[in-house]
Amino acid sequence: MSKGLIDLISILDLEPIEVNLFRGNSPKTSWQRVFGGQVIGQAMVAACRTVEGRLPHSLHCYFILPGDPQIPIIYEVERLRDGKSYSTRRVTAIQHGNAIFSIMVSFHVEEEGAFDHQDKMPDVPPPEKLTAEEVAKQPMFREMPEFIRRYYESDRPIELRPVELGRYFGQKIDDGRINVWIRTASKLSDDPALHMCALAYASDFSLLDAAMARYGRTLFDKRMMPASLDHAMWFHRPFRADEWLLYAQDSPSARGGRGLTRGMIFKQDGTLVASVAQEGSLRQRK
Repeated sequence: MSKGLIDLISILDLEPIEVNLFRGNSPKTSWQRVFGGQVIGQAMVAACRTVEGRLPHSLHCYFILPGDPQIPIIYEVERLRDGKSYSTRRVTAIQHGNAIFSIMVSFHVEEEGAFDHQDKMPDVPPPEKLTAEEVAKQPMFREMPEFIRRYYESDRPIELRPVELGRYFGQKIDDGRINVWIRTASKLSDDPALHMCALAYASDFSLLDAAMARYGRTLFDKRMMPASLDHAMWFHRPFRADEWLLYAQDSPSARGGRGLTRGMIFKQDGTLVASVAQEGSLRQRK
């Protein structure tokens, strides 16, 4: 079993401590604050453990305070509604007696609908063309920043294969549209709720970076002070998070120290499985 799978499963495996109360832990990293996707994924797990017979279809959340990775996070679930078709849960993440994060998750019973349409997946190289071996053949690879090289390490919980590599060398993307292939590092069980929680975890990776693409910069620029403010996600169709998914991203607006980013997530066959939106604080150090 790879280290990536152990990390992701341990991150999402919450400890029940009382009715509607769960405890989550952070992996040992050098990060100064808890990764936003971790709190989203853990809060989703907490919500899912209080619902039977239906799966999440949407989530809306706010990041209130930076999380402390050195101590556990307590998740308190409020059971707001259990109707014939929909259930609603509110989850608050707590540290040091304060709410650091709040999420609303809506669940829906599977049903047949009269309408079925979706946007088309962008035409980009498949993940097989973006392996470390293939990328290493490109002349720019020798000058690639170390944080990009780490995308290709096998012990990460989430594998990332960026499509537009030139933007890490200052290339501007005029329309701001960027793409990255993502999947969990190793196979997961067949529980569909687990795959949704895993994708929610992964959905926070690189999303605000879409706002920087128009300027030929990245969030790893030391002049930047990025922070996620809120996050919304909608699940459309079944998928597996341990199979390659294309995360197509863009940023329609940035102003006043904030940037709005959007994402659509597709299976390799072009099926749209989820949509994401996030606003973040985008400030430069003075």
